[in-house]
Amino acid sequence: MSLRDYSLYLMETLKCWSSLHEYIVVFLFLTTISKGSACEAPSSPECFRRKTEEFVYWCEWSMMNTTESNVTFDLYINSNIKRKNIKETSTLINGEDVKIIYDTVDILVKAHVGNSSCTSTGTSVVLGHTVKYEAPKDISMSWLKNNLSLSWAAAEKKHPASAEILFRRDARPTESWGKITKNTTSETSIYHVIVENLLKDSDYQVKIRQRSTQAPNPLWSDWSPVVIVPAELEQKPEVTMMQRLLNGTRAVTLTWKPMPHAVTYSLNDTQSSSGCPCKKKRDLIHTTTYTTYVSYSAVSISVIGANAAGKSSPAILQVPAEPAADLQICDKTLLDEDLDKKTCLEWYELQDGDSRPENVMTLTSRKRKRQRKHIEMNMKDYVRYLYYEHRCDGGKPKTVQMCLFYQKEGVPLKEPQDFIVFSETHTSANLSWKAIPSVDQQGFLTHYSLCSVNISSQDEPKECHNISASVMRYRLENLTPAAKYNISLVGVTRVGEGPAATVTIDVLPEKLGNVWWSLSLLFLFFLLTTMCTCILKRIKNKIFSPVPTPVIPDFIPYQPESQDLIERKEEVHELTLHPLHPEGKSVPKDAEETAVLVRQWDDCMDEDVENERGDSGGPSEECSSPGSTEEALRSRGGEMTDLEQVDNEIAMLIYRNGLVFDVQTEDSL
Repeated sequence: MSLRDYSLYLMETLKCWSSLHEYIVVFLFLTTISKGSACEAPSSPECFRRKTEEFVYWCEWSMMNTTESNVTFDLYINSNIKRKNIKETSTLINGEDVKIIYDTVDILVKAHVGNSSCTSTGTSVVLGHTVKYEAPKDISMSWLKNNLSLSWAAAEKKHPASAEILFRRDARPTESWGKITKNTTSETSIYHVIVENLLKDSDYQVKIRQRSTQAPNPLWSDWSPVVIVPAELEQKPEVTMMQRLLNGTRAVTLTWKPMPHAVTYSLNDTQSSSGCPCKKKRDLIHTTTYTTYVSYSAVSISVIGANAAGKSSPAILQVPAEPAADLQICDKTLLDEDLDKKTCLEWYELQDGDSRPENVMTLTSRKRKRQRKHIEMNMKDYVRYLYYEHRCDGGKPKTVQMCLFYQKEGVPLKEPQDFIVFSETHTSANLSWKAIPSVDQQGFLTHYSLCSVNISSQDEPKECHNISASVMRYRLENLTPAAKYNISLVGVTRVGEGPAATVTIDVLPEKLGNVWWSLSLLFLFFLLTTMCTCILKRIKNKIFSPVPTPVIPDFIPYQPESQDLIERKEEVHELTLHPLHPEGKSVPKDAEETAVLVRQWDDCMDEDVENERGDSGGPSEECSSPGSTEEALRSRGGEMTDLEQVDNEIAMLIYRNGLVFDVQTEDSL
């Protein structure tokens, strides 16, 4: 009968008792029985060592259903007490206390609760064969595509272990656990296990236990605490950068978008990692914005997202060197000087004008001897360096000097590139070229030397010009038309001249079109001069009225129709015209008759001309007798004196062989 059934039986019996005394006696009896039954036997003990090479043994057991706080235990090995009054459910046994290690021994635990005691069942075990590892600690994880790599501290460095892994997706806590058992691989002090075919974009819950693969009787360790494996960070942070100049320092503000499953971010730059200067020790960044300070030299900054499963690929931002308008030449550096803790020197090897951070040499006070020796061994002759001097000012790096530096200079190795001639004329030509690559300059170019020689003439000497090193074009003038020239161009450093770039040009001859153009300009000049003269004359005529001149009608000479008429002898006829009367006087009748005679004479002359053209010759009788005309004139000779005072005189006309001559009288003169 069980204790509960027995109690019910007694209660039924008590119903028949009527006295209070009897009730009290029964209650004390039940209390005594319950106290005696409060001791519940512990579980069978497990005794083991943590590692195969240890000689210290642990014994563990469990006490499930007790509420007593003053429970003690005694440990028996082969019926001999080894530990007494143990207040916990485990104890440590030194190997020297156990004489028999590789023989089977019987082990049990006796518990004491108040006045009661109870004993566990015994366990037969070989202590030397039993090994139980501790639960896995410091578990780290990383994704390899869809495979999860788990790592933790090795229980034994020389021996792998067997691991049992439980896993399920964190978003589904009611989902049943997946389980795999695999042997670990051991590298130094780390155990590795890979769980295949998981979803790398999901979070997982994982717990692990392990046991020895070398011990004859291995025991499973306790389960590790449940760890959360976040999804893989596949993408790098999306970072934007802004910078501000602050008098030798640049404030670089970085901002990035939050990454899913990311917990922290780490930031690093090449300058502070080398200790130049103001080395920064940063904790992990939990925000998505950060401001850092860098000097004027080129700096590479990386931002990495991180979580328990690993890190993202770095987002690398290049902060180029701050350009200087006119970099000076520095003949001396602080390489041989003693540096304080706040000073840092940098040399950047320049290739075609670009700074290459991978070719940087740094000198700080922390590692002066080693770095100085490294710089002296690796600094090259004839190579251009960009030299920086930084100081730590208020916890921020500040550039106090930047200049160009050669450890040793030489002459250029190459000639100016792409030396060409274009836009030639009959007296000039344009020249252009590209600079000598900086890697081939081997020194600072002071200038270019351009020389020209007329190979078509032995009289002209060689002519040279010095051109600034920053100029890439030049116009060569005062050339001889149709001549042939050899042109050479060399780069010059402080050491000397390099090889020459040469070109031959044929100067164009003068064009005939130029002559015509000159004549056209001359003609235009005369035309403009003539037009101006005419305009001036017109203006003069408008201002000063011109003196009128007598108008003489055009006379058309007689053209004979045949050669016979030309051979006729000249006949002279004299005709005297008297002047007209003044306007105020009346013309006498005799004068009118004289005018009639003159008209008759003209008519006779016209008839003579017509007769000469016709077959019938000879003038008419009226016209042929000159005496009649003369007589008529003489008869009126006395009357002509009245016309001698006329202001306007008529000139005497003389006809000779058909020609008319204007003869003025002395009075007209």
